[in-house]
Amino acid sequence: MIQFDTIDYLRSGDARQRQAYEVLTSYAVLDCLAEFTPVLTGTIPLQIYVETSDLDISCYWQKKADFLSTLHKCFGPYEGFAVRELHLAGSETIIANFFLKDFEVEVFGQNRPSKEQHAYRHMLIEYQILSVKGEEFREQVIALKKQGYKTEPAFAKLLGLAGDPYKALLQVSLDDLP
Repeated sequence: MIQFDTIDYLRSGDARQRQAYEVLTSYAVLDCLAEFTPVLTGTIPLQIYVETSDLDISCYWQKKADFLSTLHKCFGPYEGFAVRELHLAGSETIIANFFLKDFEVEVFGQNRPSKEQHAYRHMLIEYQILSVKGEEFREQVIALKKQGYKTEPAFAKLLGLAGDPYKALLQVSLDDLP
């Protein structure tokens, strides 16, 4: 299993993953966010990205003001920088977006440990599903994403999961996969 705690695995990944590694390290993105336990999540770690996929980084903040200050200090100067606050999954959430080279970056922060956030949990489940279902399934996910599907709805469609795809995916048992 890939150790998603660091981004070291990206160095030996495909071309897009190596580009992501280069951007994240050359701009010291994770170093800047270090006190917030950053974890790269989403499609790039799983090689199910499309051309417009962004770099999703989940963070855990305990003091909202400190997190907001860090976001503005570290990333405020970058193209397209914007921050918004909302409630998601019952948690106060802060999302910052900006561009670095060929990537849009989305930093997602909640007052919940990064590895307990839905993005990380979804990624682990998707990784396990991809490991079981194989390359053809991965290509089907990418094909749906190219048609406009978000990742979790694409998995739900291919697996025949009913209801809210984001919640349904969290309930998937590998023993129950078709």
